[in-house]
Amino acid sequence: MRFEGRVWKYGDDVNTDVLIPARYLNTSDPEELAKHALEDLDPDFIKEMRAGDIIVAGKNFGCGSSREHAPIAIKAVGVSCVVATSFARIFFRNSINLGLPILESAEATEAAERGDVLRVDLATGAIENVTRGVTHHAKPFPEAVMKIIAAGGLMNAIRDEVLAREATYAQGATA
Repeated sequence: MRFEGRVWKYGDDVNTDVLIPARYLNTSDPEELAKHALEDLDPDFIKEMRAGDIIVAGKNFGCGSSREHAPIAIKAVGVSCVVATSFARIFFRNSINLGLPILESAEATEAAERGDVLRVDLATGAIENVTRGVTHHAKPFPEAVMKIIAAGGLMNAIRDEVLAREATYAQGATA
C-alpha cells in the first residue's frame, strides 16, 4: 500500500475533540463526520484538503476521548495516511480497526512542513519527503495488521476470512 499526498502538519497532543468535535457525535455516518473533520483545529482543512493528503503530527496524536468517530472522520474525508511521532493508544487501535493507515516516525514528522509532498510505503515503512528529497523510515506493521488495513478495517478482514473459509469448505464439499 502506497500513498502520496500533501502534508497537513500539526503539533503535539492533537485531541480527538478537535479531530471531530463532540457536537457531531450524534451520528456515526462517515460522510457527515467528514464534513466536520478538524474544523475546530484548522478551519481551512475541509476547504483545502484533497483526497490522498497526509496528516503529519507530533507526539500523542489522537489523545483524549476514545471515540471511533475521529479515525472515521479522518478516513472519510480522504486522508490517505497519518504520520506522527506517536499515537495515543486507543486512537492507534481504533485506526487499525477502522483501516486508517498510520505510521510512527519522529524524524519524518520533524522534517515535514505543511504543503510538502510525502510518498509513504506502508509495507516497508518508507516515508519519502519528495519536496525536501529525504527519506525516513517507520517500523512497518506485521502481515496480520497489514491485512486488516488493506481490507479497510477489522470487520472487513473478518468478513473476508469467513468468506474465504466458506468458499474453501464449499469446494471441498463438492469435490
